[in-house]
Amino acid sequence: QVQLVESGGGLVQPGGSLRLSCVASGRIFNIYDMAWYRPAPGKQRELDARSTMGGTTNYADFVKGPFAVSRDYTKNMVYLQMNNLKPEDTAVYYCFVAQTDAGITSAYWGQGTQVTVSS
Repeated sequence: QVQLVESGGGLVQPGGSLRLSCVASGRIFNIYDMAWYRPAPGKQRELDARSTMGGTTNYADFVKGPFAVSRDYTKNMVYLQMNNLKPEDTAVYYCFVAQTDAGITSAYWGQGTQVTVSS
C-alpha cells in the first residue's frame, strides 16, 4: 500500500497564493504520475495538474498560468503552487499517485486538503 498525505490548504483571500504538498510513503516502486484533482460538477473529480515520470506537466485549461505543479523525485513529493486564487477555486484538493510494480499499475488517493478562497 501507498499512503499519501497532503498539506498546505487553508483560508486565503481572493488573489492570494497557497502551496499544496503531498508526500507518498509505503510500498513505493515506480511512481510515474503524481497529480492534483478537485471535485467537479457531474464528475467525481477533475484534474488540475499532473507531473509525469518523464517530467511532462499537464494542466486543466482553467488553471493554466496561475497554477504550477512540481515534483521532488527523491522525496516522492508533488507540489501545487496556486497563485491568483479565486473563490471558485474553493474545494478539497486531492493528491493522486499512480505507480507500476512488475507490470501491475496501482493508483492511490490522499484524504484531501481544504482550500477556501474568501474575503
